[in-house]
Amino acid sequence: MPDSTEEKLEQLAVNTIRTLCIDAVQNANSGHPGMPMGMADCAFVLFHRFLRHDPSLPDWPGRDRFVLSAGHGSTLLYSLLHLYGYDLSLDDLKQFRQWESRTPGHPELGCTPGVETTTGPLGQGFASGVGMALAARLMSRRLNVGEFRPIDSRVFAIVSDGDLMEGVSSEAASLAGHLKLGNLIYLYDDNHISIEGPTDLTFSEDVGIRFEAYGWHVQHVDGHNRKAIAQSIKRATLENNRPSIICARTHIAYGSPGKQDSASSHGSPLGPDEVKATKEAMGWPASNPFEVPDQVRALFARRAEGLKEERQAWEKNFAGWREEHPDRASYWNRLFTPEIPDGLLDTLIEAAGTDVAATRALSGKVLQRAAEIIPGLIGGSADLAPSNKTMITDSPAIGPDSYSGRNIHFGVREHAMGSMLNGMAIFGGVIPYGGTFLVFADYMRPAIRLAALMKLGTIYVFTHDSIFVGEDGPTHQPIEHLASLRIIPDLAVFRPADPLETAAAWAYAIEHRHAPTALVLTRQKLPILDRPPAFKPEDVHKGAYVIVEEKTGAQEVVVATGSEVAPVAAAAQQLGIRAVSMPSREAFLAQPDDYQKNVIPSGWRVATVEASHDPGWHRLAGPDGLVIGIDRFGASAPGKVMGEKFGFTSDAILTKLSNWAAK
Repeated sequence: MPDSTEEKLEQLAVNTIRTLCIDAVQNANSGHPGMPMGMADCAFVLFHRFLRHDPSLPDWPGRDRFVLSAGHGSTLLYSLLHLYGYDLSLDDLKQFRQWESRTPGHPELGCTPGVETTTGPLGQGFASGVGMALAARLMSRRLNVGEFRPIDSRVFAIVSDGDLMEGVSSEAASLAGHLKLGNLIYLYDDNHISIEGPTDLTFSEDVGIRFEAYGWHVQHVDGHNRKAIAQSIKRATLENNRPSIICARTHIAYGSPGKQDSASSHGSPLGPDEVKATKEAMGWPASNPFEVPDQVRALFARRAEGLKEERQAWEKNFAGWREEHPDRASYWNRLFTPEIPDGLLDTLIEAAGTDVAATRALSGKVLQRAAEIIPGLIGGSADLAPSNKTMITDSPAIGPDSYSGRNIHFGVREHAMGSMLNGMAIFGGVIPYGGTFLVFADYMRPAIRLAALMKLGTIYVFTHDSIFVGEDGPTHQPIEHLASLRIIPDLAVFRPADPLETAAAWAYAIEHRHAPTALVLTRQKLPILDRPPAFKPEDVHKGAYVIVEEKTGAQEVVVATGSEVAPVAAAAQQLGIRAVSMPSREAFLAQPDDYQKNVIPSGWRVATVEASHDPGWHRLAGPDGLVIGIDRFGASAPGKVMGEKFGFTSDAILTKLSNWAAK
């Protein structure tokens, strides 16, 4: 452990972290100074003595991952990144929370070097960190051979009271304990304060006992005693069969004479007078904001150089490993730098076959073939795999001490599943997918939104997509869910209508690695569609295409998705109007204007048909168009009866379109 001279230097370093956080928040007149001040000791010990990282190459694959789940304390992370020499300057700290700055209010993946994931919505970082740890275990099992272990990453995080209150953390913690993710180490900032006041207003449980029940390794420590913090983290790193949580008793706004242990320090600047008083209490010059003593810069620079040497040693060993184990090295390339197989679309179309079937069943067939040719395709379902058809049949399940399989049993934990998929995608080596009923997509929405924000290629398999679910009733019949998903920017939603479209939707999801895709699939069987000679399978990836050509002179077009395409195509054939299958409205609207106008010509009257409540169709149909949809919740009855009562039989659709076309 450090001697007294080193202790003094480390105290100076920790106070530097605190004052940089204070100054950044005060300069912006916005932010959360209390948590960074309280967790500065823990963060310093973690980064300085345990975290494997290299500021000169932030994304080297042998590094540990750090997640600031308590993302409101972002200045803590930014200050550390700056001091260690990441590409983040003092000017960047001075631009905290400003337009186009590299130091946004909450950490954002891709914005700031050294930030591993976007955090802010509490609990999401906690759960995505579990996904990272699982991905590390999966990759370790697949790649590690010989004395050198290329994948030996640990996942560290700082989590808050708010993180632990959110339900997503409970789900993820439960699964992490079950899976024995011993490479997961969380520091809990137990400062007893939330925005509204003391946490005991709402939060009186024994967190340690709770996590012991989940199967975690639990320790308690004084969060301002760096020696004790180091000992606790060391013990956690030696625990390989249980995830660890270190409950660090801290004081929010530590060192502030007037704001320590106050709720006001959680989300507001200290104010000029309190900044001055706090710095005076630390023996810090109050007149020079963003001060970094030379000896502190030297301390961090020495550690950064040591970290660089560790990374270089890893790279040397990795090169030797690749030469000694060429098969595993080739496998590494297939996992971490995957290439889209030639002819993927045609291969998956062949796998889908030509049988009349539900698109969920067709999706299951396509998944089997995709898994054969793409080794990183790994996922599962929230206890609905038999219904979602998400099981890879020739692979075992992933479980405690068993990470060679490809099927994840997430349990009834949609919240955790969505967030864990994000963490797996971020870690790399995995193309993750997760399945549930479409109606439960609401449980995953925060994670889906973050996946889109982070440009992650996660894949969602949502089945039982409409009122045709039938007897389970309105609680299980999605009405507004397609609209809810479609309004998330950068999320591609595909609702395929037959085997070919289902295969093409899967190919799209696999090929688009920088945006998430939702596959929305039926419970009921759908017929095979006839397509005009000019059709090309890749047209499905454009989001929409003509499936029935109009008769000469007609200027009406009817658009449908999924299970409504077949009856709409039949009706259009009888009426002599154009029919369009639109499996993905988002993909279609992203096409050039000339393609959109070729499919839906300007000036033509437009009708849309979909068994959902989606106001977006009114935009497409326009004021003179027709929208056939649903504007109420469902009911409990067989699917056939539902179609009759809600007007989605072939005859009912034909009648409505005929009356509209005749006007």
